[in-house]
Amino acid sequence: MIAKLKGLVDAIGDDHVVIDVNGVGYLVQCSTKTLSRLPGIGEALALEIETKVSEDAIRLFGFLTADERAWFRLLLDVQGVGAKVGLNILSVLEPAALYQAIRTGDKSAFARASGVGPKLAQRIVLELKDKAPAGALGGAIGAGSPGTVSGASIAGPAPRGLAGEALSALTNLGYKPAEAERAVADVLTRLGADTAIGELIRHALRELAR
Repeated sequence: MIAKLKGLVDAIGDDHVVIDVNGVGYLVQCSTKTLSRLPGIGEALALEIETKVSEDAIRLFGFLTADERAWFRLLLDVQGVGAKVGLNILSVLEPAALYQAIRTGDKSAFARASGVGPKLAQRIVLELKDKAPAGALGGAIGAGSPGTVSGASIAGPAPRGLAGEALSALTNLGYKPAEAERAVADVLTRLGADTAIGELIRHALRELAR
């Protein structure tokens, strides 16, 4: 099984990227969020890969982080969620937002994804509530120990550290905690856990303004 690919971006389509690995082109299906963050044609790229083998095809699905791939695997365990719907969900929800939706039972968050109706959204929330740990799959906001957001508990009432400072600043500006958390998660996923607090807040504000 292919678990990771490193190569050069050869082409980018509506739902896939072709990665040139030593002259061999691998077609990898991705969420729209992943595709929007890829480097340009000819630039280096590394993707976490989930390989699915069927009778008539071998399909590769690519993710920028291990968290995204882990969520994809969990989503496929839910009856009615195939690979396409799984990618659609990851196209509208970041790993941190996925965790938040599961934790709060927010079915409407999943219903925003193409192919997810009210009944399927409810099934996803119910089936993943006990499967999604607060640690390895919830830590998209930053690197830290299991169950942390850059060293602070996601589910806890008072996050600390870099993410906690940013969340506090954004909520003090009037943004809802869930919105602020998603914005901080997105920025740290893109820029890394060592992003300076000022830069983190500036980029998070840009995300919230979209």
